[in-house]
Amino acid sequence: MNTPTTQNNSEQILALAPRKVLRPQVRNMIAVASGKGGVGKTWFSITLAHALAQSGLKTLLFDGDLGLANIDIQLGLMPTHDLGSVIAGKITLNQAICHYDDGNFDIIAGRSGSGSLANVPISRLQLINDDLRLLAGGYDRVIVDLGAGVEKPVRLFASAAASLMIVCTDEPTSLTDAYAFIKMICMEQQQPNISIIVNSANSYREGERTYTTLLKACQGFLRISPPLAGVIRRDTRVRDAIRNQTSILRRHPNTEAAEDVLAIAARLSKE
Repeated sequence: MNTPTTQNNSEQILALAPRKVLRPQVRNMIAVASGKGGVGKTWFSITLAHALAQSGLKTLLFDGDLGLANIDIQLGLMPTHDLGSVIAGKITLNQAICHYDDGNFDIIAGRSGSGSLANVPISRLQLINDDLRLLAGGYDRVIVDLGAGVEKPVRLFASAAASLMIVCTDEPTSLTDAYAFIKMICMEQQQPNISIIVNSANSYREGERTYTTLLKACQGFLRISPPLAGVIRRDTRVRDAIRNQTSILRRHPNTEAAEDVLAIAARLSKE
C-alpha cells in the first residue's frame, strides 16, 4: 500500500513527466506507406495524385522518402529546387513546389540519389512538417509518399495525415513489414485511420486473400480491422511507364492497373 509520502512523490513525478501533445491531423492529407521498399508505393502515390487531379481536385504530391527520393526520376523531371534546398535553408517549402504539366498536379521533390536527408535532425523535419500542414490548406488533396520502414522521420510525416494507406503485396516479407508499420503507428496514434492497398495482385480475388492475411494479424494482435481500400492488378505496362519516366495514366490510361487506381481515386474524391 502506498503511504501519503510515496503517493505525493508519484504525483509530482507524473506532473513533471513530458506529455505527448496530440496535434490535429490534416483532413485532406493522405500518407502512403509500405513498411518495406519494392512494393510499388511511389508508383501508386504518383498515379493516385494524377488520378485525383484528373477528377478535378487540386493536388500536391510530397516526396517524403528522405533516403531514396525518386518521384522526380519516375516522372523524368529536373526540378529547379527540391526538399534538400528547403532543409538547407536556401528556400521555403512553398518555393520548392514545381508543377507537373502532364498530370496537372504539383510536386515537392526530394533529393534524388542522395541519402543525406535521412540524417536530418527531427527538429528540422518538424518544421518542414509544420510548413506542409500550412501548404495543405491551399489544396484539395495532399499525397505524402513516405519512406520505407518505421524510422522516426517516416512516422513524423505520417502523423500529420488524417488518412494512412499501407501498400503491400502477397510476398511474406511485405506483409510482415506492413504489419510492423501498422503496429508502430497504433502505438503512437489514437485510432489511426489506416486502410490497405494490395498491389501487383494476379486478380481481385487473390488480392482480397492477401488482404485477409494481413487483416487477421491486425485483428488478432492489435484488435483493429483496417479496411481494404483497393486491389491493383499486376500489369506489365506499369514497368513500361516507369521505364519511360511518365505516369501510366498518360502512357497506358486504359490498362488494368490504371483503372484500379482510378477507382480508388474516385472513392477518395467523394470523401
